[in-house]
Amino acid sequence: MKVKQAQAIRSKLLFTLMVMLLVLLTAACGSASNSNANTSGNSSNAAFGNPAQTEQNASTTNAGNTGSNNTNTAADTNAQATVYPLTVKDVTGTELTFQKAPERIVTLLPSETEVVYAIGAGSSVVGVDDFSNYPKEAASVTRIGGMDADIEKIVSLKPELVLASYTMGQAVVDKLRSLGIQVYATDPKTYDAVMDKIKQIGAILDKSSEAEAVAKHMADVREQVASAVKDAPKPNVYLEFSPGWTVGKGEFLDELITLAGGTNIATNQGWYEIDPEAVVKSNPEDIIYASMTLKEGEKNPILTAIETRPGWSTINAIKNKQVFEVDQDPLTRVGPRLAEGLLEVAKKLHPDLIR
Repeated sequence: MKVKQAQAIRSKLLFTLMVMLLVLLTAACGSASNSNANTSGNSSNAAFGNPAQTEQNASTTNAGNTGSNNTNTAADTNAQATVYPLTVKDVTGTELTFQKAPERIVTLLPSETEVVYAIGAGSSVVGVDDFSNYPKEAASVTRIGGMDADIEKIVSLKPELVLASYTMGQAVVDKLRSLGIQVYATDPKTYDAVMDKIKQIGAILDKSSEAEAVAKHMADVREQVASAVKDAPKPNVYLEFSPGWTVGKGEFLDELITLAGGTNIATNQGWYEIDPEAVVKSNPEDIIYASMTLKEGEKNPILTAIETRPGWSTINAIKNKQVFEVDQDPLTRVGPRLAEGLLEVAKKLHPDLIR
């Protein structure tokens, strides 16, 4: 009898322990599920945290949700998938809402073409401007014209998104919008703004992970250059990107010279025609000029002008043979290859520090 009672007691204890264990496991699973749900919700918001303000003032919000807890941005630190519907605001303050990632894209500038391909969405590009020459895959895409884009051709391509610069194509942007076409316009003025633009486009196209990788490479190159030239002398630099034209304050090329360890002698705002005598007076130690597409045997007209302008032979850069050509496209396009342009300029100004 005692043995049977002991067995019964042991059975009841075992049963009780099993029930308690089951309750604990159930509670734990419920807690983990809630925790994961909260984490997922927080990640969805954190994925589009609060980026630094840029020249573009680009921002994103979930459509229909404008509260502070639902604000999205392109800065996707954790490379989360985009949550649609997604509403973004471009440089003009225009809001665009996307129900899904656009699958038919037209680009009106080479820089925008390069951004889309760089983040892995090249297969969605159905139209590009006449000057888009990189990457090579863009060569087979339908051309829609230059600065005066062919509106009818763009419309015929049925784009779900057009990428453009408002400053360089205001009339085209306004016309396309009047026809009900979604146009995301940008005008980045700084290196950071270019990276933010890439991340914003990445968010729109559900390519945040790829866009983050591109932006990180750009940031890494900038850090490499900044570290190399931080203690170096900063030579006075004259930049001529087109025959007779230079760029001054408030533009990304001015910042590029500074980042590369130089001091831009152009002190006016924006892009402007040069005063040759003012350049002589500034007496730059280095001259940087952009390459151009030339016929075989033809000399770059920028270099010809530099070498033949009256009085320019007295400039230190020319006397000391510190006149350098750099690849025009990475230098002047506000896209992923701007990092290459920065690195090349830095190598010309400080060849002993950057190889």
